[in-house]
Amino acid sequence: MFGLALKSRPLFFSPLCRTFSPPKRLKKPQSFRFSVEANMSKTIEHVVLFKVKSETDPSKVDTMINNLNGLVTLDPVRHLACGPVLRNGSSLFTFTHMLHSRYSSKEDLDTYSQHPDHMGAVKESVLPICKDIMAVDWEADQTPDPIVLPPGSAVRVSFLKLKDGVGEDAKNEIYGVIKGIKESFGGIQQITSGENFSARAKGFSIASIAVFKSVKEMEEADSNEELVNLQKQKVKDYLDGVVVVDYVVPSLSSSSL
Repeated sequence: MFGLALKSRPLFFSPLCRTFSPPKRLKKPQSFRFSVEANMSKTIEHVVLFKVKSETDPSKVDTMINNLNGLVTLDPVRHLACGPVLRNGSSLFTFTHMLHSRYSSKEDLDTYSQHPDHMGAVKESVLPICKDIMAVDWEADQTPDPIVLPPGSAVRVSFLKLKDGVGEDAKNEIYGVIKGIKESFGGIQQITSGENFSARAKGFSIASIAVFKSVKEMEEADSNEELVNLQKQKVKDYLDGVVVVDYVVPSLSSSSL
């Protein structure tokens, strides 16, 4: 959740990833993608966090990024981008890279997950170099606009692990706090939240994603310490753990550094 991000200096982009050169594939016309999106009301958020082994050759990290970003051309995908993590806002896990994608249904996410191109990218370029992987999926509580995030957008994902015995009333209170964040903090362009349905979420059950125009707007929101602390106080008694990761949507035609 946005207000639960811990205070830390920006670490900026990981030196593990250098230049991104997307694979040459036939891409779906952008005009078709946008015309279809206008008629879609449901959005499935899919976030994968990767921890690349520290000894990995940078060229292999580039290959992983290239192969994952190339999956944006698959039919079920409405948005997909992968790049280095800007910073980790909690000490539970330390991730190096993040993939964020969007789909119109759980069935579309399943189709993407089982596609031979996806399975091949994971087997050949992800699993051999990653020490840890966490995946969180949820149905967004509202339709984000735009679906496709512009390069340079700053993204904060937050995953909450609830204490044993926390009931529906407490969950509803947490969702209420998340929904109020956009109005409380300037600079947030969109925010969605929902309950995780991935089996690879390490026990974290509530997810949210907040999108800012740029890192500048994200850091300006963080500077309001009094309001940030107020958000923490509202929900901290329900939580057994928090993962917060910041990331910048990369430009697919320029360097990822």
